[in-house]
Amino acid sequence: MSHNPQDLKQRLSMLEYLQRHSWKARPIGAHEEFVGLCPLHPESHPSFYVNAVKNVFYCHGCGRGGDLIRFVQLYLNLSFQETIAHLNNELGLSATGEDAVLKETAAFYQHQLDGHSEAWDYLYSRGLHDPSLIRQLNIGYAPGGTLRRHLTSMGYSFELLLQLRLIDQRGHDAFYRRIIFPCFDGGRFSNIYGRSIDNSAPHRFLPCPKGELFAWNTVGASPEVILVEGLFDLAVLWQAGFVNTTCAFGTHLTPAQFLQLSDNPTRKVFIAFDSDPNGAGQSAARSLAQQLRSVGLKACIVDLPEGQDPNDYFVSGATWADFNRHLYRAHSL
Repeated sequence: MSHNPQDLKQRLSMLEYLQRHSWKARPIGAHEEFVGLCPLHPESHPSFYVNAVKNVFYCHGCGRGGDLIRFVQLYLNLSFQETIAHLNNELGLSATGEDAVLKETAAFYQHQLDGHSEAWDYLYSRGLHDPSLIRQLNIGYAPGGTLRRHLTSMGYSFELLLQLRLIDQRGHDAFYRRIIFPCFDGGRFSNIYGRSIDNSAPHRFLPCPKGELFAWNTVGASPEVILVEGLFDLAVLWQAGFVNTTCAFGTHLTPAQFLQLSDNPTRKVFIAFDSDPNGAGQSAARSLAQQLRSVGLKACIVDLPEGQDPNDYFVSGATWADFNRHLYRAHSL
């Protein structure tokens, strides 16, 4: 694993990185410069320039520029160290064992689910009752106090588990009494999301990029996509038959997620964010709909009963037909 920024920039050029992430551009002059739409903000006219010789970028639309590391920091909203780790992953230079230990962690949590009734009680309370769906989403449970012993018995070092933030300095589990959703990025394990089943901080991710839109490998092929805030929203919609649902882990999409959502100009996006009493979800939905429209997509806002998100709506007794009526009545700006 390389920690030398210059070494990483020599191994992976700015242009190659952008092309890996579906950036479309046209050459200018002697093919030393390329121009295309800016990945850092919505725009309809190309203003993002890359100099392939100097290995730098500049956008005349948003005024941001720099080298590959600066671009990745902005593009994925990462710290410097997180950016270095991300670029190592791009080059296949991940430290030996990191991917394996994350996969083993997720598998361990999936195995734990069957033996803990409090986890099943919580899933039922959130409207999830289909075992096949729970297996499909690789949902697990972190009871706490057991992960370190399991992983070290398999030969993984305390230092590696600490580096990945799976445990703290005292060896305690980072995820404790949490329902676990593994997250993937292009088929590669990218993160772990944990939802508390009690009164502790409800949401937790590992301190690394959250990755792409959830299940985008399959959802992205649909001509109509439903976008929700959270994974429990997604789970109940999949259970009800709306398997064209994806999730961005909140209302604010990263530039990479926005690029995914807008990569097909014929796609229709239904934004089904939370109907918050303070209007925050609805405001975020309107803002995103405007951004999607600015790049040529059709975006509609799904209005749910006040105070409810899709998960609440189904827990309250809604059916496929009920939610489908909301989709039919969804409105554009």
